[in-house]
Amino acid sequence: MRKRRILRYVGIAFGVGLVAMIGLFGVAWAMTPIPDSTQKDATAQGSVIYYRDGKSVLAKQGVNRRNVKLEQVPEHVRDAVIAAENRSFYTDSGVSFKGTARAVWSTVTGKQLQGGSTITQQMVRNYYSGLSQERSITRKFKEILISIKVDQSKSKDWVLEQYLNTIYFGRGANGVQAAAQAYFGKDVAKLSVSEGAYLAAVIQQPSRFADPQGADLDAARTRWKAIVDAMAQTKAITPEQAAAQVLPKLAAPKAAFSLKGQAQVMVDRVREELHARGYTDEDINGGGLKIVTTFDKNLMAAAERAVKAVVPSGTSKKVRTGLAAVDPATGEVVAFYGGPKDQSWDNAFSAKVQAGSTFKPYTLAAALENGLSLSTTVDGNSPITVPGASQPIPNDSGRSYGHINLVSATQNSVNTAFVDLGQKVGLDKVAKVAEAAGIPAGQLEPHKAAASFPLGVASVSAVQNASGFASLANGGVHMETHVIKSVTDSYGKRSVVKPKSTTVVGKQAAADAIYAMEQVVKYGTGTGARLYDRPVAGKTGTTDSSGAVWFNGFTPQLATAVNMFRDDNKTVEIPGYGVQFGGQFPARIWKAFMTEAMAGKPVEQFLEPSEYGADSWDYRGEGDDVGDGYDQRDNGDWNERWNGDGGDDQQVTSPPASPPDSSTPETPDTPVIPEETDRGDANTDDQQSDQQSNRPARPDSPDPNPTTGPGELEDASTPGDR
Repeated sequence: MRKRRILRYVGIAFGVGLVAMIGLFGVAWAMTPIPDSTQKDATAQGSVIYYRDGKSVLAKQGVNRRNVKLEQVPEHVRDAVIAAENRSFYTDSGVSFKGTARAVWSTVTGKQLQGGSTITQQMVRNYYSGLSQERSITRKFKEILISIKVDQSKSKDWVLEQYLNTIYFGRGANGVQAAAQAYFGKDVAKLSVSEGAYLAAVIQQPSRFADPQGADLDAARTRWKAIVDAMAQTKAITPEQAAAQVLPKLAAPKAAFSLKGQAQVMVDRVREELHARGYTDEDINGGGLKIVTTFDKNLMAAAERAVKAVVPSGTSKKVRTGLAAVDPATGEVVAFYGGPKDQSWDNAFSAKVQAGSTFKPYTLAAALENGLSLSTTVDGNSPITVPGASQPIPNDSGRSYGHINLVSATQNSVNTAFVDLGQKVGLDKVAKVAEAAGIPAGQLEPHKAAASFPLGVASVSAVQNASGFASLANGGVHMETHVIKSVTDSYGKRSVVKPKSTTVVGKQAAADAIYAMEQVVKYGTGTGARLYDRPVAGKTGTTDSSGAVWFNGFTPQLATAVNMFRDDNKTVEIPGYGVQFGGQFPARIWKAFMTEAMAGKPVEQFLEPSEYGADSWDYRGEGDDVGDGYDQRDNGDWNERWNGDGGDDQQVTSPPASPPDSSTPETPDTPVIPEETDRGDANTDDQQSDQQSNRPARPDSPDPNPTTGPGELEDASTPGDR
């Protein structure tokens, strides 16, 4: 009797305990839903940045993962993973109670946590938020409950797809697609049976099998062979196929994607513009974006070649060169040169130096837009007295040109003529044109009240100056400068950049300004930049004491700015060539780059200038006063006219004996440094005081007025944007 009572009590206790456990399980089941969010690291896909062709990879950002659909993964690869990790995957309930019990016992006893988790359990642990990797019974119990619920509510194929895209394979590869690229340099769809089996083997020990040598290689081979044999046992492949397999050859591990020099500058600008367009760092690093930039890989290389081919190797490292090329029709920055790889800041986007005489075309365009014409005469005498200026403003060496028209003033870069023109049109209107052309107001504001403002005392970057001149090439319309063509998200939705457009001046004003700038390249200070198969318009620039020298010019299809300056603001000198001016090395670099950039491109003509430029202007000197043309030798010293920029502050000792003969141009394959140099802007006391108070600092500080702007992104309804 006593024994029966004891057994009865034990049975009752067991029953109560069982009911309690069932009740607790029911409560736990009810209180443990499938998480409604995923772990960021589990689903994050890194973004890929491409050159403008959409194929050449510029950089990768963030997590190395590219999710794929299950149907993109060959069946033999899926079979290999199942054979290696969970042979009963398609028949079990999502958990392995035997394996789980073993793992729990290992946790309780403090021994190393052993395997035993199913594919579903591994996926749940790595995929859903709220589950950590800690070794605790509570976490394991929660994992089991969620795994069972997932198995009941999701298809096996869905679970396997998430698993294959989530699991880490070593070599920095997350997911099977990234692993296929990392280990074999191919997409997962092209993996062989042997290669798929190796990736399945890697899952167990990704660090050890990533690049196995010696004993690790033997262990990897053993694991791989076991998986191949298991595939035969599960009838995924035949025994004959298994026997024919050989250990695949692994691709050499690649170093982490590191960037230097130009590439880093491109990525920095892309990220900056993405931020301006509303993308966060999380979007960029984990959103799986495909970003197509405006940068042309071939033109980027051409820009670097042009600089390195022209600038002598013995030039001081303190002499910096920047180059930027902008498509006038779109505002796309297609190429730039920002400096050598070991430079921490770039010369094209970030560095800003005084524009010098390359600013004069903005003054010219403002005048033409506001009722003046190319035949308008301005005072080219030296010095000139301007209301508000502390002292009279002279030309270089006191050279006087008399009252000259705007073509002659532009061709000869006469400082006093442009100071007078600025007074005639109004400095506020000059600033308005420059700002509309893409130069930020903050860079103009400190200088726009100075009489010397038209002479280029404001500082600009190469990209900004190229973009400004591109506005004239585009018929007076400025297209927002940008470095991104399109962005495609992880769902395949593609958006293209729609740049803002701003009317700077009317089409006729732009055409007339271009006509005057063509004469600079044909006959004036920029002859070193002539392209012999097509028209070119441009402007040289040399600042006080050659602290910065420029050539900024364009064809109808491409606007390019080249500057040279020193990071300590001293005079730019080249060994063997002396002090530099805009018509020398900057023009040669421009020509070298543009010759390559324009090769094979159709020859396009500029807009027709006004009747004055087309019919009435005779460059043989039959029109106006002193300075109209090189054939007016009776009105001035020929050598001085040839040397003059109107603002140069140094004499050329060996001028040519006769004017240039445009009918017999020099051989384009042998660029020479022309004697007809642009020799800078003579700074009057008024201009010098303005420069001294606003002297540009070392151009390595962050740009408070980034060139790229937010613009707009619009959905692409058709493929193939420009």
